[in-house]
Amino acid sequence: MKLTILGCHSATPRVNSHPTSQYLEINNRHFLIDCGEGTQRQMRKYKVGFSKINHIFISHLHGDHFFGLIGLIATYGILNRERDLHIFGPKGIKKVTLLQLKISETYFKYNLIFHELSSKESELIFEDDKVSVKTIPLNHRVYTNGYLFTEKPKPRKLHIDNIKQYPEIETCDYHNIKAGKDFILSTGEIIENSELTINPEPPKSYAFCSDTIFKPDIIDIIKNVDLLYHEATFLKDNEHLCKKTKHSTAEQAGIIANKADVKTLIIGHYSSRYSNLEDFKKEAETVFKNVQLAEAGITFEG
Repeated sequence: MKLTILGCHSATPRVNSHPTSQYLEINNRHFLIDCGEGTQRQMRKYKVGFSKINHIFISHLHGDHFFGLIGLIATYGILNRERDLHIFGPKGIKKVTLLQLKISETYFKYNLIFHELSSKESELIFEDDKVSVKTIPLNHRVYTNGYLFTEKPKPRKLHIDNIKQYPEIETCDYHNIKAGKDFILSTGEIIENSELTINPEPPKSYAFCSDTIFKPDIIDIIKNVDLLYHEATFLKDNEHLCKKTKHSTAEQAGIIANKADVKTLIIGHYSSRYSNLEDFKKEAETVFKNVQLAEAGITFEG
């Protein structure tokens, strides 16, 4: 699992500050999460493969999280994309996107498929044989979701040295053995699966928690994830602004990470009023030790 930060600042883009966007590679699947202004440029700068992305997840309809989407959609047309592109986001994202395409007379070959969200409860919104995605309901000024990406359990690994001790086991038997089945010899002797296989790596998981006020009820949803991204717009000295703007502090992000027993916390969405990002890290570390700062171009592996 590899996460590339394309942008991680709040509000308006600046020379060295880019609004929210992330590229997630997990179990050979490739997802774009949020698409703030300038995302395309960041994708090219950090060598993100445009063609690999078939699913885009938008947390909410504030400009710093989706104003780059229409440009990316149009660029895919210029690049002669043919594969379907799936857009997950709040109800209204289809209307605002199609209106821009209609007025600008922008056309393309591929199918643009919208999955509009409105539930205030966590729900499964995507699943294939390798990855599942669930929503993480958040509390912001407009309807907002985070997203939980989880690998499907991997098959058991073959213990080849042990398998070679039983000539009756052929290559065609490997599929059943990897699926956890025992092997029965012609004599009737049962060779237990634990002797023939090795435990696979535990499934990886990533939780993206976009703009939200401190919301402890998400803890059960994100319990024990490998990586957690949680917004930290303010430091504790401006906690009084959180209620008005419905954002969180670095300390509050740390509390969520601590109570959820996550392995690594990544914080971002910094307010432009702060010049020293290390202050965010120090504040979060007062309640949770393994804290990393999001910065454009940085990758995290879980």
